[in-house]
Amino acid sequence: MRRFVLTGVLCLLSTALIHAGPIGLGSAQLLGSNEVPSNPSTASGYASIWLDGNLLLVDVSWQNLTGGVPAAAHIHCCTAPGTNTGVAVGFTGFPATLSGTYSNSFDLLNSAVYTSAFLNGAGGGTAAGAEAALLAGIASGHAYVNIHNSVYPGGEIRGFVVPEPASVGLMGVGLLGLALARRRRSK
Repeated sequence: MRRFVLTGVLCLLSTALIHAGPIGLGSAQLLGSNEVPSNPSTASGYASIWLDGNLLLVDVSWQNLTGGVPAAAHIHCCTAPGTNTGVAVGFTGFPATLSGTYSNSFDLLNSAVYTSAFLNGAGGGTAAGAEAALLAGIASGHAYVNIHNSVYPGGEIRGFVVPEPASVGLMGVGLLGLALARRRRSK
């Protein structure tokens, strides 16, 4: 199964390298009701995630945080919706404002982009492994964006990244190709 996911991620990466610009990986609606456990915050936000070669591009907007300015914001990976997991990529330089925007790019082949727990766990100790795990998590809907503050240290608003249909389709094509190749070898 891991080979299937890895092949799909490789197809996604190769398609990103062929395209002249970034491809959309997914987006997330950030709400207090998406937190686990949910909270009564009336704040909201939106995140978009793109891939341009080995660069992960992140755009986040949020408004009306009620628990104070952000203490941290990041991508968590890899877990099913309705559950919690550790941080994969922290958003460096995230502004301490109750409403605002944030845009940044992360070189996924730089091991310093990942938390040590994610790099050494899901990533198997390498940036390439962490990149593959993160992209597989995003493509399968098992990654979320979270904004934390002092009143809501577990997160005031969160949203699971909903994969872009084109990215999921590319991954599906890669998985189908691998399955057909394996079938031919076994005959």
